[in-house]
Amino acid sequence: MNYIETAVPGIWLLEPAVFGDSRGYFMETYKQADFERHIGAVSFVQDNESCSVKGVLRGLHYQLAPHAQAKLVRVIRGTVLDVAVDIRRHSPTFGKACAIELSGENKWQLFIPQGFAHGFHVLSETAVFTYKVDHPYDPASERGIRFDDPAIGIDWKLAGQAEAPILSGKDLKLPLLKDAELNFDGLLNGKGVMP
Repeated sequence: MNYIETAVPGIWLLEPAVFGDSRGYFMETYKQADFERHIGAVSFVQDNESCSVKGVLRGLHYQLAPHAQAKLVRVIRGTVLDVAVDIRRHSPTFGKACAIELSGENKWQLFIPQGFAHGFHVLSETAVFTYKVDHPYDPASERGIRFDDPAIGIDWKLAGQAEAPILSGKDLKLPLLKDAELNFDGLLNGKGVMP
């Protein structure tokens, strides 16, 4: 596994070694000792999976501390634009987004630490998306930010689409970053990130 820290510190791209032949392929998707050596200790407690059709945009979602979630995300089938936004008010990268195309073909994974909002836009006909989290879902702590917040300015690769993105009713009502409830200041340390 190749570990690459992105331009937004704390977010890591993981590129697996894929061993393929005429029968198919094999790869390791997670190895705790290697993960901790590169990123640090994260105790994942739950795996989730979703299937979405083309044009679905989920996000930007997060949970408030102490139920904040770190995520290790990947796509099993299809292609998505995966996005994470730093929402720690005193971070030097507050409001900055990291957007990476994940697919069943490239088999990349993205690690997103606590204190970041997360979302994705489905670019293929369907996409199966899976992720590990270090805290279970807590409905009372669930929050979000508008996907099209101009202060963040994410290019969701919507150009050329005949239809508007498909959002849930809940996601349509999310606030802008400037109005969002945030409580992640304790997640900053000397490195700027505490997964």
